[in-house]
Amino acid sequence: MDPQRARRPRACPSRRKPLLYAAVASVVLVSATGGGTANVRARAHGTTGLVSSSAASSADADADVGADVGASAPASDASRTPEAAVESVAAVPTPTVDRDALLAGTMDSVTVEDGAKVSVAVVDLDSGESSAYGDGTFETASIVKVDILAALLLRAQDADRELTAREKANATVMIKNSDNASATALWNEIGRAEGLAAANERLGLSETEGGNGPLWGLTQTTAADQLTLLGQVFGDESELSEASRTYLRGLMEDIAVDQQWGVSAAGSEFALKNGWLPRSTTGLWVINSIGRVTADGHAYLVAALSNGNSTMAKGVSLVESAAKAAVSSLRNPEV
Repeated sequence: MDPQRARRPRACPSRRKPLLYAAVASVVLVSATGGGTANVRARAHGTTGLVSSSAASSADADADVGADVGASAPASDASRTPEAAVESVAAVPTPTVDRDALLAGTMDSVTVEDGAKVSVAVVDLDSGESSAYGDGTFETASIVKVDILAALLLRAQDADRELTAREKANATVMIKNSDNASATALWNEIGRAEGLAAANERLGLSETEGGNGPLWGLTQTTAADQLTLLGQVFGDESELSEASRTYLRGLMEDIAVDQQWGVSAAGSEFALKNGWLPRSTTGLWVINSIGRVTADGHAYLVAALSNGNSTMAKGVSLVESAAKAAVSSLRNPEV
């Protein structure tokens, strides 16, 4: 299928970092030719190979650079030594990697049914690098329950109070077991779509619109917005207090066994929330998964959204494949 490119998601607020260039010239070998030309070999440590569904490249790079230091200058002229050429080589940054393109290439091998649609976004909490694929909005189904609880926690913080026993009971089964009645009770408590919008303005979600009336499951969102929400839950800098973040994380880490699918397929030590909804008008399935996973010692936030799936099983397979592709786009072989 033709790749659908998305705008790059915002990185987790606590880990917002510039793209890192590999350190250059950690090892430099210099030799001078008889004509006064220095041949400099600089090895760029940290330059990594990329692996996709169709190609693989080397895990590090060597560059041969010829620097003319002046044919007429005496070899002993200290002001025109080869070291000056070394300095100029070291100042050249290693080209950055187009992670979106890498992810799009991997997604070419993912099976998507005719009429189905998928979008995925990921950020590496350690490096701050991110990638995204697909565009448009999707119905949230039950992943909105994380947003509902975040909105409730903000309201409690503003009132300088703890959640009540009833709120905690509803929150627990809403997240761990995806209980809909509890979600409806808390949706009403936060003020439905209007209350969700007020919370999302503070949380930084700009492309999420609550469902009409009691229909919280038809809230519209994007993968980028869900990544922003995850950043508020799992990041260190957040509108949510440390206690609120710890509470929400704990529930997402204790999901019922029969619901431990989705982004968890991309790693281990996961915390997640899934959503699944057969649309009454079409009979097609909305299947979504958001959360944090650990792979090769790195923590990743992943949001995989889909709709138009003919069965729940095919939708689950789609978001799991998308989550694996997303994490793979940020994983580099060791140098």
